[in-house]
Amino acid sequence: MSDHIYTLKNNDNKARSGKVVTSHGKFQTPAFMPVGTTGAVKALISSDLEECGAEIILGNTYHLYLRPGIEVIKEMGGLAKFTGWNKPTLTDSGGYQVFSLQDISKISDEGVKFQSHHDGSYHMFTPEKIIEVQHAIGADIIMAFDQCVPYPADKNTAKAGVDRTFQWAKQCLTRHDELSAEKNNDICLFGIVQGSVYRDLRIQSSEQIVSLDFPGYAIGGLSVGESKEEMEEMLGYSIEILPRDKPRYLMGVGYPEDLLMAVSYGIDMFDCVLPTRNARTGYVFTSEGPLIYRNADYIKDERPLDPNCDCKVCKRYSRSYIRHLYNQSEITGMVLASYHSTYFFQNLMKNIRKSIEENHFDQFRNNFLSSYSTNNR
Repeated sequence: MSDHIYTLKNNDNKARSGKVVTSHGKFQTPAFMPVGTTGAVKALISSDLEECGAEIILGNTYHLYLRPGIEVIKEMGGLAKFTGWNKPTLTDSGGYQVFSLQDISKISDEGVKFQSHHDGSYHMFTPEKIIEVQHAIGADIIMAFDQCVPYPADKNTAKAGVDRTFQWAKQCLTRHDELSAEKNNDICLFGIVQGSVYRDLRIQSSEQIVSLDFPGYAIGGLSVGESKEEMEEMLGYSIEILPRDKPRYLMGVGYPEDLLMAVSYGIDMFDCVLPTRNARTGYVFTSEGPLIYRNADYIKDERPLDPNCDCKVCKRYSRSYIRHLYNQSEITGMVLASYHSTYFFQNLMKNIRKSIEENHFDQFRNNFLSSYSTNNR
């Protein structure tokens, strides 16, 4: 894959729309990637995701490495073919998962030794190993191994994470270049910026990662417990340094108001489990704000989940019915709620792209937020 994978189409102040080209096709930006942790977006199939408008999905390296294992995915033709999703895919490095398993993992400059949460077996992720695993999985875009420190973290801990992230990024890039040359593939490696909530560390990490000249960049270590004000401030420091002609990805951020904020700074890509995870627990996103549809208020409510939504769930089913399914632990309720929330996010991104291309993103953002209430959260 060429290093020039991103084409900027339109700008509206800092907000921008564009497209990213991969070997499995292109996707429009700003893009929200549904999270298929183990090779599936829970409760949905590939045709559902296509109907909702998704153009790229994310898989989790840690989980796929453990099950079904990289040899299975490799022999089945790679992640896209294995999952029946013949469109672009991205895998994260698995770093967030192994670092979050603090009780069963040990971090060193070499990498992370951890125990499987399935059977307790021991494994070692080094930067080189992470790249080898992701190449075997065969996603179009893969992520460098980084250290995401917990929040809150003191400055010394955050500084150590930044230093280790830079060293590992260099090792990842070297191994990636070797494998790409050997296999003549089109896999694209993104670097990741860290720094917790410290301005100087965010700037340092951004400058270090940009110096390695990746074809795309991610901002990690946010939406991990810090305030929204801190998240926006740290995002601002990083994005000023990230190249304008390459895709910029804010990892793990998913509330609609946060997506709009980040787009206003020039972010192109997002991922989050929020839409489907919350949908399975009785909470969906709507144009009027989050709706906790499991509440007793909706026991006889004939309205759809979102009166302003034209997805097939809202055209056919009532809040009353979906609430009933949830209370019966009926899997159909999870499917319907997950479909709606996925459609909502993809439709939001489509409308964001349209507003940028028509040069009225700020107006769109203000109008959306004026009718979107977070009181039900």
